Amino acid sequence: MKILVLEDNENLCNFIKTSLEKEGYVIDTFYDGEDALEVLNNGYSCFILDINVASIDGISILKTIRMYSKNIPVIIMSSNHELEKIQASYELGCDDYLKKPFLMYELIQKVKKLCQIKQQIFDFTNNFIYDYDNRNLKGPDGEIKLAKKEILFLELLCKNPTRIFSFEEIENYVWEGEETALINIRGLVKRLRKKIPENTINIVKGIGYKLNL
Repeated sequence: MKILVLEDNENLCNFIKTSLEKEGYVIDTFYDGEDALEVLNNGYSCFILDINVASIDGISILKTIRMYSKNIPVIIMSSNHELEKIQASYELGCDDYLKKPFLMYELIQKVKKLCQIKQQIFDFTNNFIYDYDNRNLKGPDGEIKLAKKEILFLELLCKNPTRIFSFEEIENYVWEGEETALINIRGLVKRLRKKIPENTINIVKGIGYKLNL
């Protein structure tokens, strides 16, 4: 799972990065709000944002995130304990607020609670099982080898099995923010369909893909 951390204190930012990487997360760090703003669509599953950073503050970044996604967890950090800042963060849709200084254990627990894929095993039909922890797919005859983009695509669909994921969301998550053509998404689905039970992935014409369970 990939997490964006925006924190202008370089030492604290690096400490957060190394601490969360030990927990198995992939961490991208930024010290400047404008730099973070440019990569918000790069397939992040969680955001950890400091309020007081250069160029664009964390609350403005939060507002931008909520314009395109209501569901991605956002944790706001700040040494500013003003009630107005805290209220603004929650009103804009942050999931939790962490006051500095804080214990790293506290941040890790918040991340695990909000950002962890809760279901570690996803059970398809016909004895096909996807294991989030080990990022592998097992079928009746054993482990099925998956390419990186196939893993990311499966994980995205399994996050919410009843939801239709748009082509844009798939592009942002699976291609990690890089532009791609619709034909490449269709090619990925075609390859993946050969490895999982028939009719597991459905296309919703003109919108995107979802699981058919």
